[in-house]
Amino acid sequence: MSAAVEPKVVVLKARALVDVVTGDVMSPAYVRVEGDRITEVSPVGGEIERDAQIVELPDLTLLPGLMDMELNMVLGGPGASKFDSVQDDPAVRLLRGVVNCRTTLRAGFTTVRNLGLFVPTGGLLLDVALAHAIDSGWIEGPRIVPAGHAISPTGGHLDPTMFQALAPGIMPISVEEGVADGIDQIRHSVRYQIKHGAKVIKCCASGGVMSHTGPAGAQQYSIEELRVIADEAHRAGLKAAAHAHGEDGIRAAIEAGIDCIEHGSLMSDETIQLMVERGTFLVATTYLADGMDVSRAAPALQAKAAIVFPQAKATITKAIHAGVKIACGTDAPAIPHGKNAKELEALVNRGMTPLQAIQAATLVSAELIDVDDRARIQPGLLADIIGVPGDPLSDITVTQRVAFVMKGGTTYKG
Repeated sequence: MSAAVEPKVVVLKARALVDVVTGDVMSPAYVRVEGDRITEVSPVGGEIERDAQIVELPDLTLLPGLMDMELNMVLGGPGASKFDSVQDDPAVRLLRGVVNCRTTLRAGFTTVRNLGLFVPTGGLLLDVALAHAIDSGWIEGPRIVPAGHAISPTGGHLDPTMFQALAPGIMPISVEEGVADGIDQIRHSVRYQIKHGAKVIKCCASGGVMSHTGPAGAQQYSIEELRVIADEAHRAGLKAAAHAHGEDGIRAAIEAGIDCIEHGSLMSDETIQLMVERGTFLVATTYLADGMDVSRAAPALQAKAAIVFPQAKATITKAIHAGVKIACGTDAPAIPHGKNAKELEALVNRGMTPLQAIQAATLVSAELIDVDDRARIQPGLLADIIGVPGDPLSDITVTQRVAFVMKGGTTYKG
C-alpha cells in the first residue's frame, strides 16, 4: 500500500491584501494555502514548513479571483470572424474555446457563467464540455457555470440567423439548440439543456442591439413563456437569466420569476425599484457602451447602438444609486476575451466605488451563482487568488494588469 500524499503547502507573501467585505487592507499579507484551500491569512505569517513553496509578491496586492457572469467562450478569440456562424463546426468552436478559457483565467477571472450558446452545434452543449475539461484538469480555464443553449423565439435576438439576417434555409436551428416557440417547445428546450448539464438557463426577453430583430427594447417572449422558463429552471434547482434591454421585456421577466436581467439598458425608474424589491440581479455589461466596436456593423445596427448605449449608461447609474444587486459581466467576446476587467472600470465610471466594483466581481457574483466557497481570501475557502500592482481601492484600473493568478491552489500566472 502506498503512503498518502500530503497536500502541497504554498505561502504567498504579498505587499497587501484587500478584505472585499469590509474594504480593510492588510499590509503586509501572508496567505498559507494547503491543497486547494486557504488555511491561514495573517499580517505577520506563522511558522512555515521546511518543504513549503514560498511565493514572493512584494509589489502586489492580493484580491479574490474575479468573476464574469456573462460571456461566451466558444465565440470570438483567435481567428474569429463574422462568418463563424456558417463556417465553423463544433470542433473548431470548442478548440477556440480552449484558448479563450486560458486567456480569461490569466486575466484574473477564476469563475464565469457561459451564458448561452447561440450557434449550431448539433445539440452538443460545448460549454458543458469545456467546464468538464477544466474541472478534470485537462485544460486551463476558470470554473464555468454553463447555460447550454440560450432559449430564444424564432427571429429573436438569440436566434443566431438574425445576426447576419440570413436567408431562409441557411443554418437551421433546432429546438434542442434553443430556438423554441410556445409553451411546449420552450419546456422541451429548457429540459434538454438541463438534461445535458446546464447549470443556469438563459433566455431572450427583448430585442438586441447587434441583431436584425427590430427595436432593441421590443419584448420578444411573452410573460407566459417566460414563466415556463423560470418554472422549469427553478424546479431543477437552477436560476434563470434573461437578455433584456427594453422596459416591457425586463418587467415581464421580473414578474415571471426570472432571477437575473442581462443588460437592462432601457428600464424605467419604477422597474429599477421593482428589481430592488424583488432582489432581482442585474448583470449590467456596461463597458459595452464604452468599448464595443460597432464600426463594421450594418448601418441599422450602428444606429441602434447610437441610441441605446447612451441611455444604457444613464440607466446603470440609476440602478447603482437605487441599490440594485449588480454583478460583473462583460458579454465577451463583444468585449475581447482577456479584457474582462474593463467592466470594473466602467462600473466605477457609472458611480460605484472601486470597492463596490470589486464586490460586483466577487461577493455579488458569488451570491448570484449560489456559492459560498470563494470570493473572499479567508481560511477554509478555495484558494482562488490574484495579485495586482498598486492599490485597487484607489485605482480600479490595476485590475486590468493582473500579475499573479492562483486557482484552487495551482498557480497559472506569476
